[in-house]
This record gives sequence, C-alpha cells and structure tokens, in this order.
Amino acid sequence: MHIAVAGNIGSGKTTLTTLLSRHFKWEPHYESVDDNPYLASFYEDMRRWSFNLQVYFLNSRFRQIVKIRESGKNVIQDRTIYEDAFIFAPNLHDMNLMSTRDFDNYRSLFELMVSFIKPPELLIYLRASVP
Repeated sequence: MHIAVAGNIGSGKTTLTTLLSRHFKWEPHYESVDDNPYLASFYEDMRRWSFNLQVYFLNSRFRQIVKIRESGKNVIQDRTIYEDAFIFAPNLHDMNLMSTRDFDNYRSLFELMVSFIKPPELLIYLRASVP
C-alpha cells in the first residue's frame, strides 16, 4: 500500500506521516530538503534557480516512488510528485520566476516520468491556511 500526504507548507504533512507510520507500522518517506543542492540558491535568486530546483524535486520524487514500488512495503509518503507539477511549478511560471520554455520542458519531463509510475492508492490532502 502506498499512501501519500499532500498539503501546503506547514499544514502538518510530516506530523501526520509520522503518526500514521507509527500507528500502522508503515515505512515513512519524508521530503528531503537538507541534501538539496539548489534550495539555498533558489531563495537567493528564484528566477535563476526555479527550473533547476523543480527538476531536482522531480528527479528526487520520481526516484522515491520507484524505490517505494520496488520495496513492496506499506509506505506513507510526505509530499508527492504531483504537488510540484500541479502547484509549485505552475505558480513559479505564473509569477514569472520560470520561463515558458523551462516550464514547458519541465511539464514534458513530468508527463514522461509519470507514464512509468502508478499514483498512490490513497492521497490524503491537508487543507490549511498559508502560514
């Protein structure tokens, strides 16, 4: 079983992932930001690094999903590949922080990658106001 938790930054995804993984004895998979080589650069110059950051997240989440599927374990995942593609990347594009050329390239890559994976069996969406 692959369950994913989606929601805004600060909505409680990590907390819920931890609680559910402990309760049901599932393996938790968390969003890794500590080893992200683009995050600091992105916050320094969003226009320059938005595409690189989104491709990094896309690659990281794709690899995570492949690993989840190959493991055969019951897993709960904090943050999904879909949030980047349907929320974060489009917002960066709409805010003129990602060019149309880069956004189209990103979307094409996303569409190719998701054609090779299955979505989670259950998606839990946490609705919360923006902090």
